[in-house]
Amino acid sequence: MTEAAAPPPQVWVDADACPGPVKEILFRAAERAQVPVTLVANQWLRTPPSRFIRALQVQGGYDVADDAIAERARPGDLVVTQDIPLAARVLANGAQAVDPRGERFTPDNIAERLSMRNFMDELRGAGVQTGGPAAFSARDRQGFANQLDRWLATRR
Repeated sequence: MTEAAAPPPQVWVDADACPGPVKEILFRAAERAQVPVTLVANQWLRTPPSRFIRALQVQGGYDVADDAIAERARPGDLVVTQDIPLAARVLANGAQAVDPRGERFTPDNIAERLSMRNFMDELRGAGVQTGGPAAFSARDRQGFANQLDRWLATRR
């Protein structure tokens, strides 16, 4: 008996909070590199017609989209997310993770990122104004595109 071939690496997108410019980069890359891209959200998403791009709508609820991605992401896949706990989960499964600004989550930095996230949550819970992330910039867009290109180069 022969084992079934593993599916080719693909991109999973935590799409509820993913910036539009990042989705556009992913849509172009899906066609150019013929890589499957799946956007996961708890709302309906418009995607361009493509055999490489699909949207997966999940039930509303806390972490439902994250759970769907964590259950499906396999070694070699790339997960695009701003959610640090989700990044930790997919890294543990052997997938790679990057945020929409091009920052890679790695086994070496994920514990520190989780600690900082939890600390900031505690500050906000205590009423401290921590501010939000900076506006998404052209530099962020380029950083993401560069990381995506690196991942695409490794899957060939």
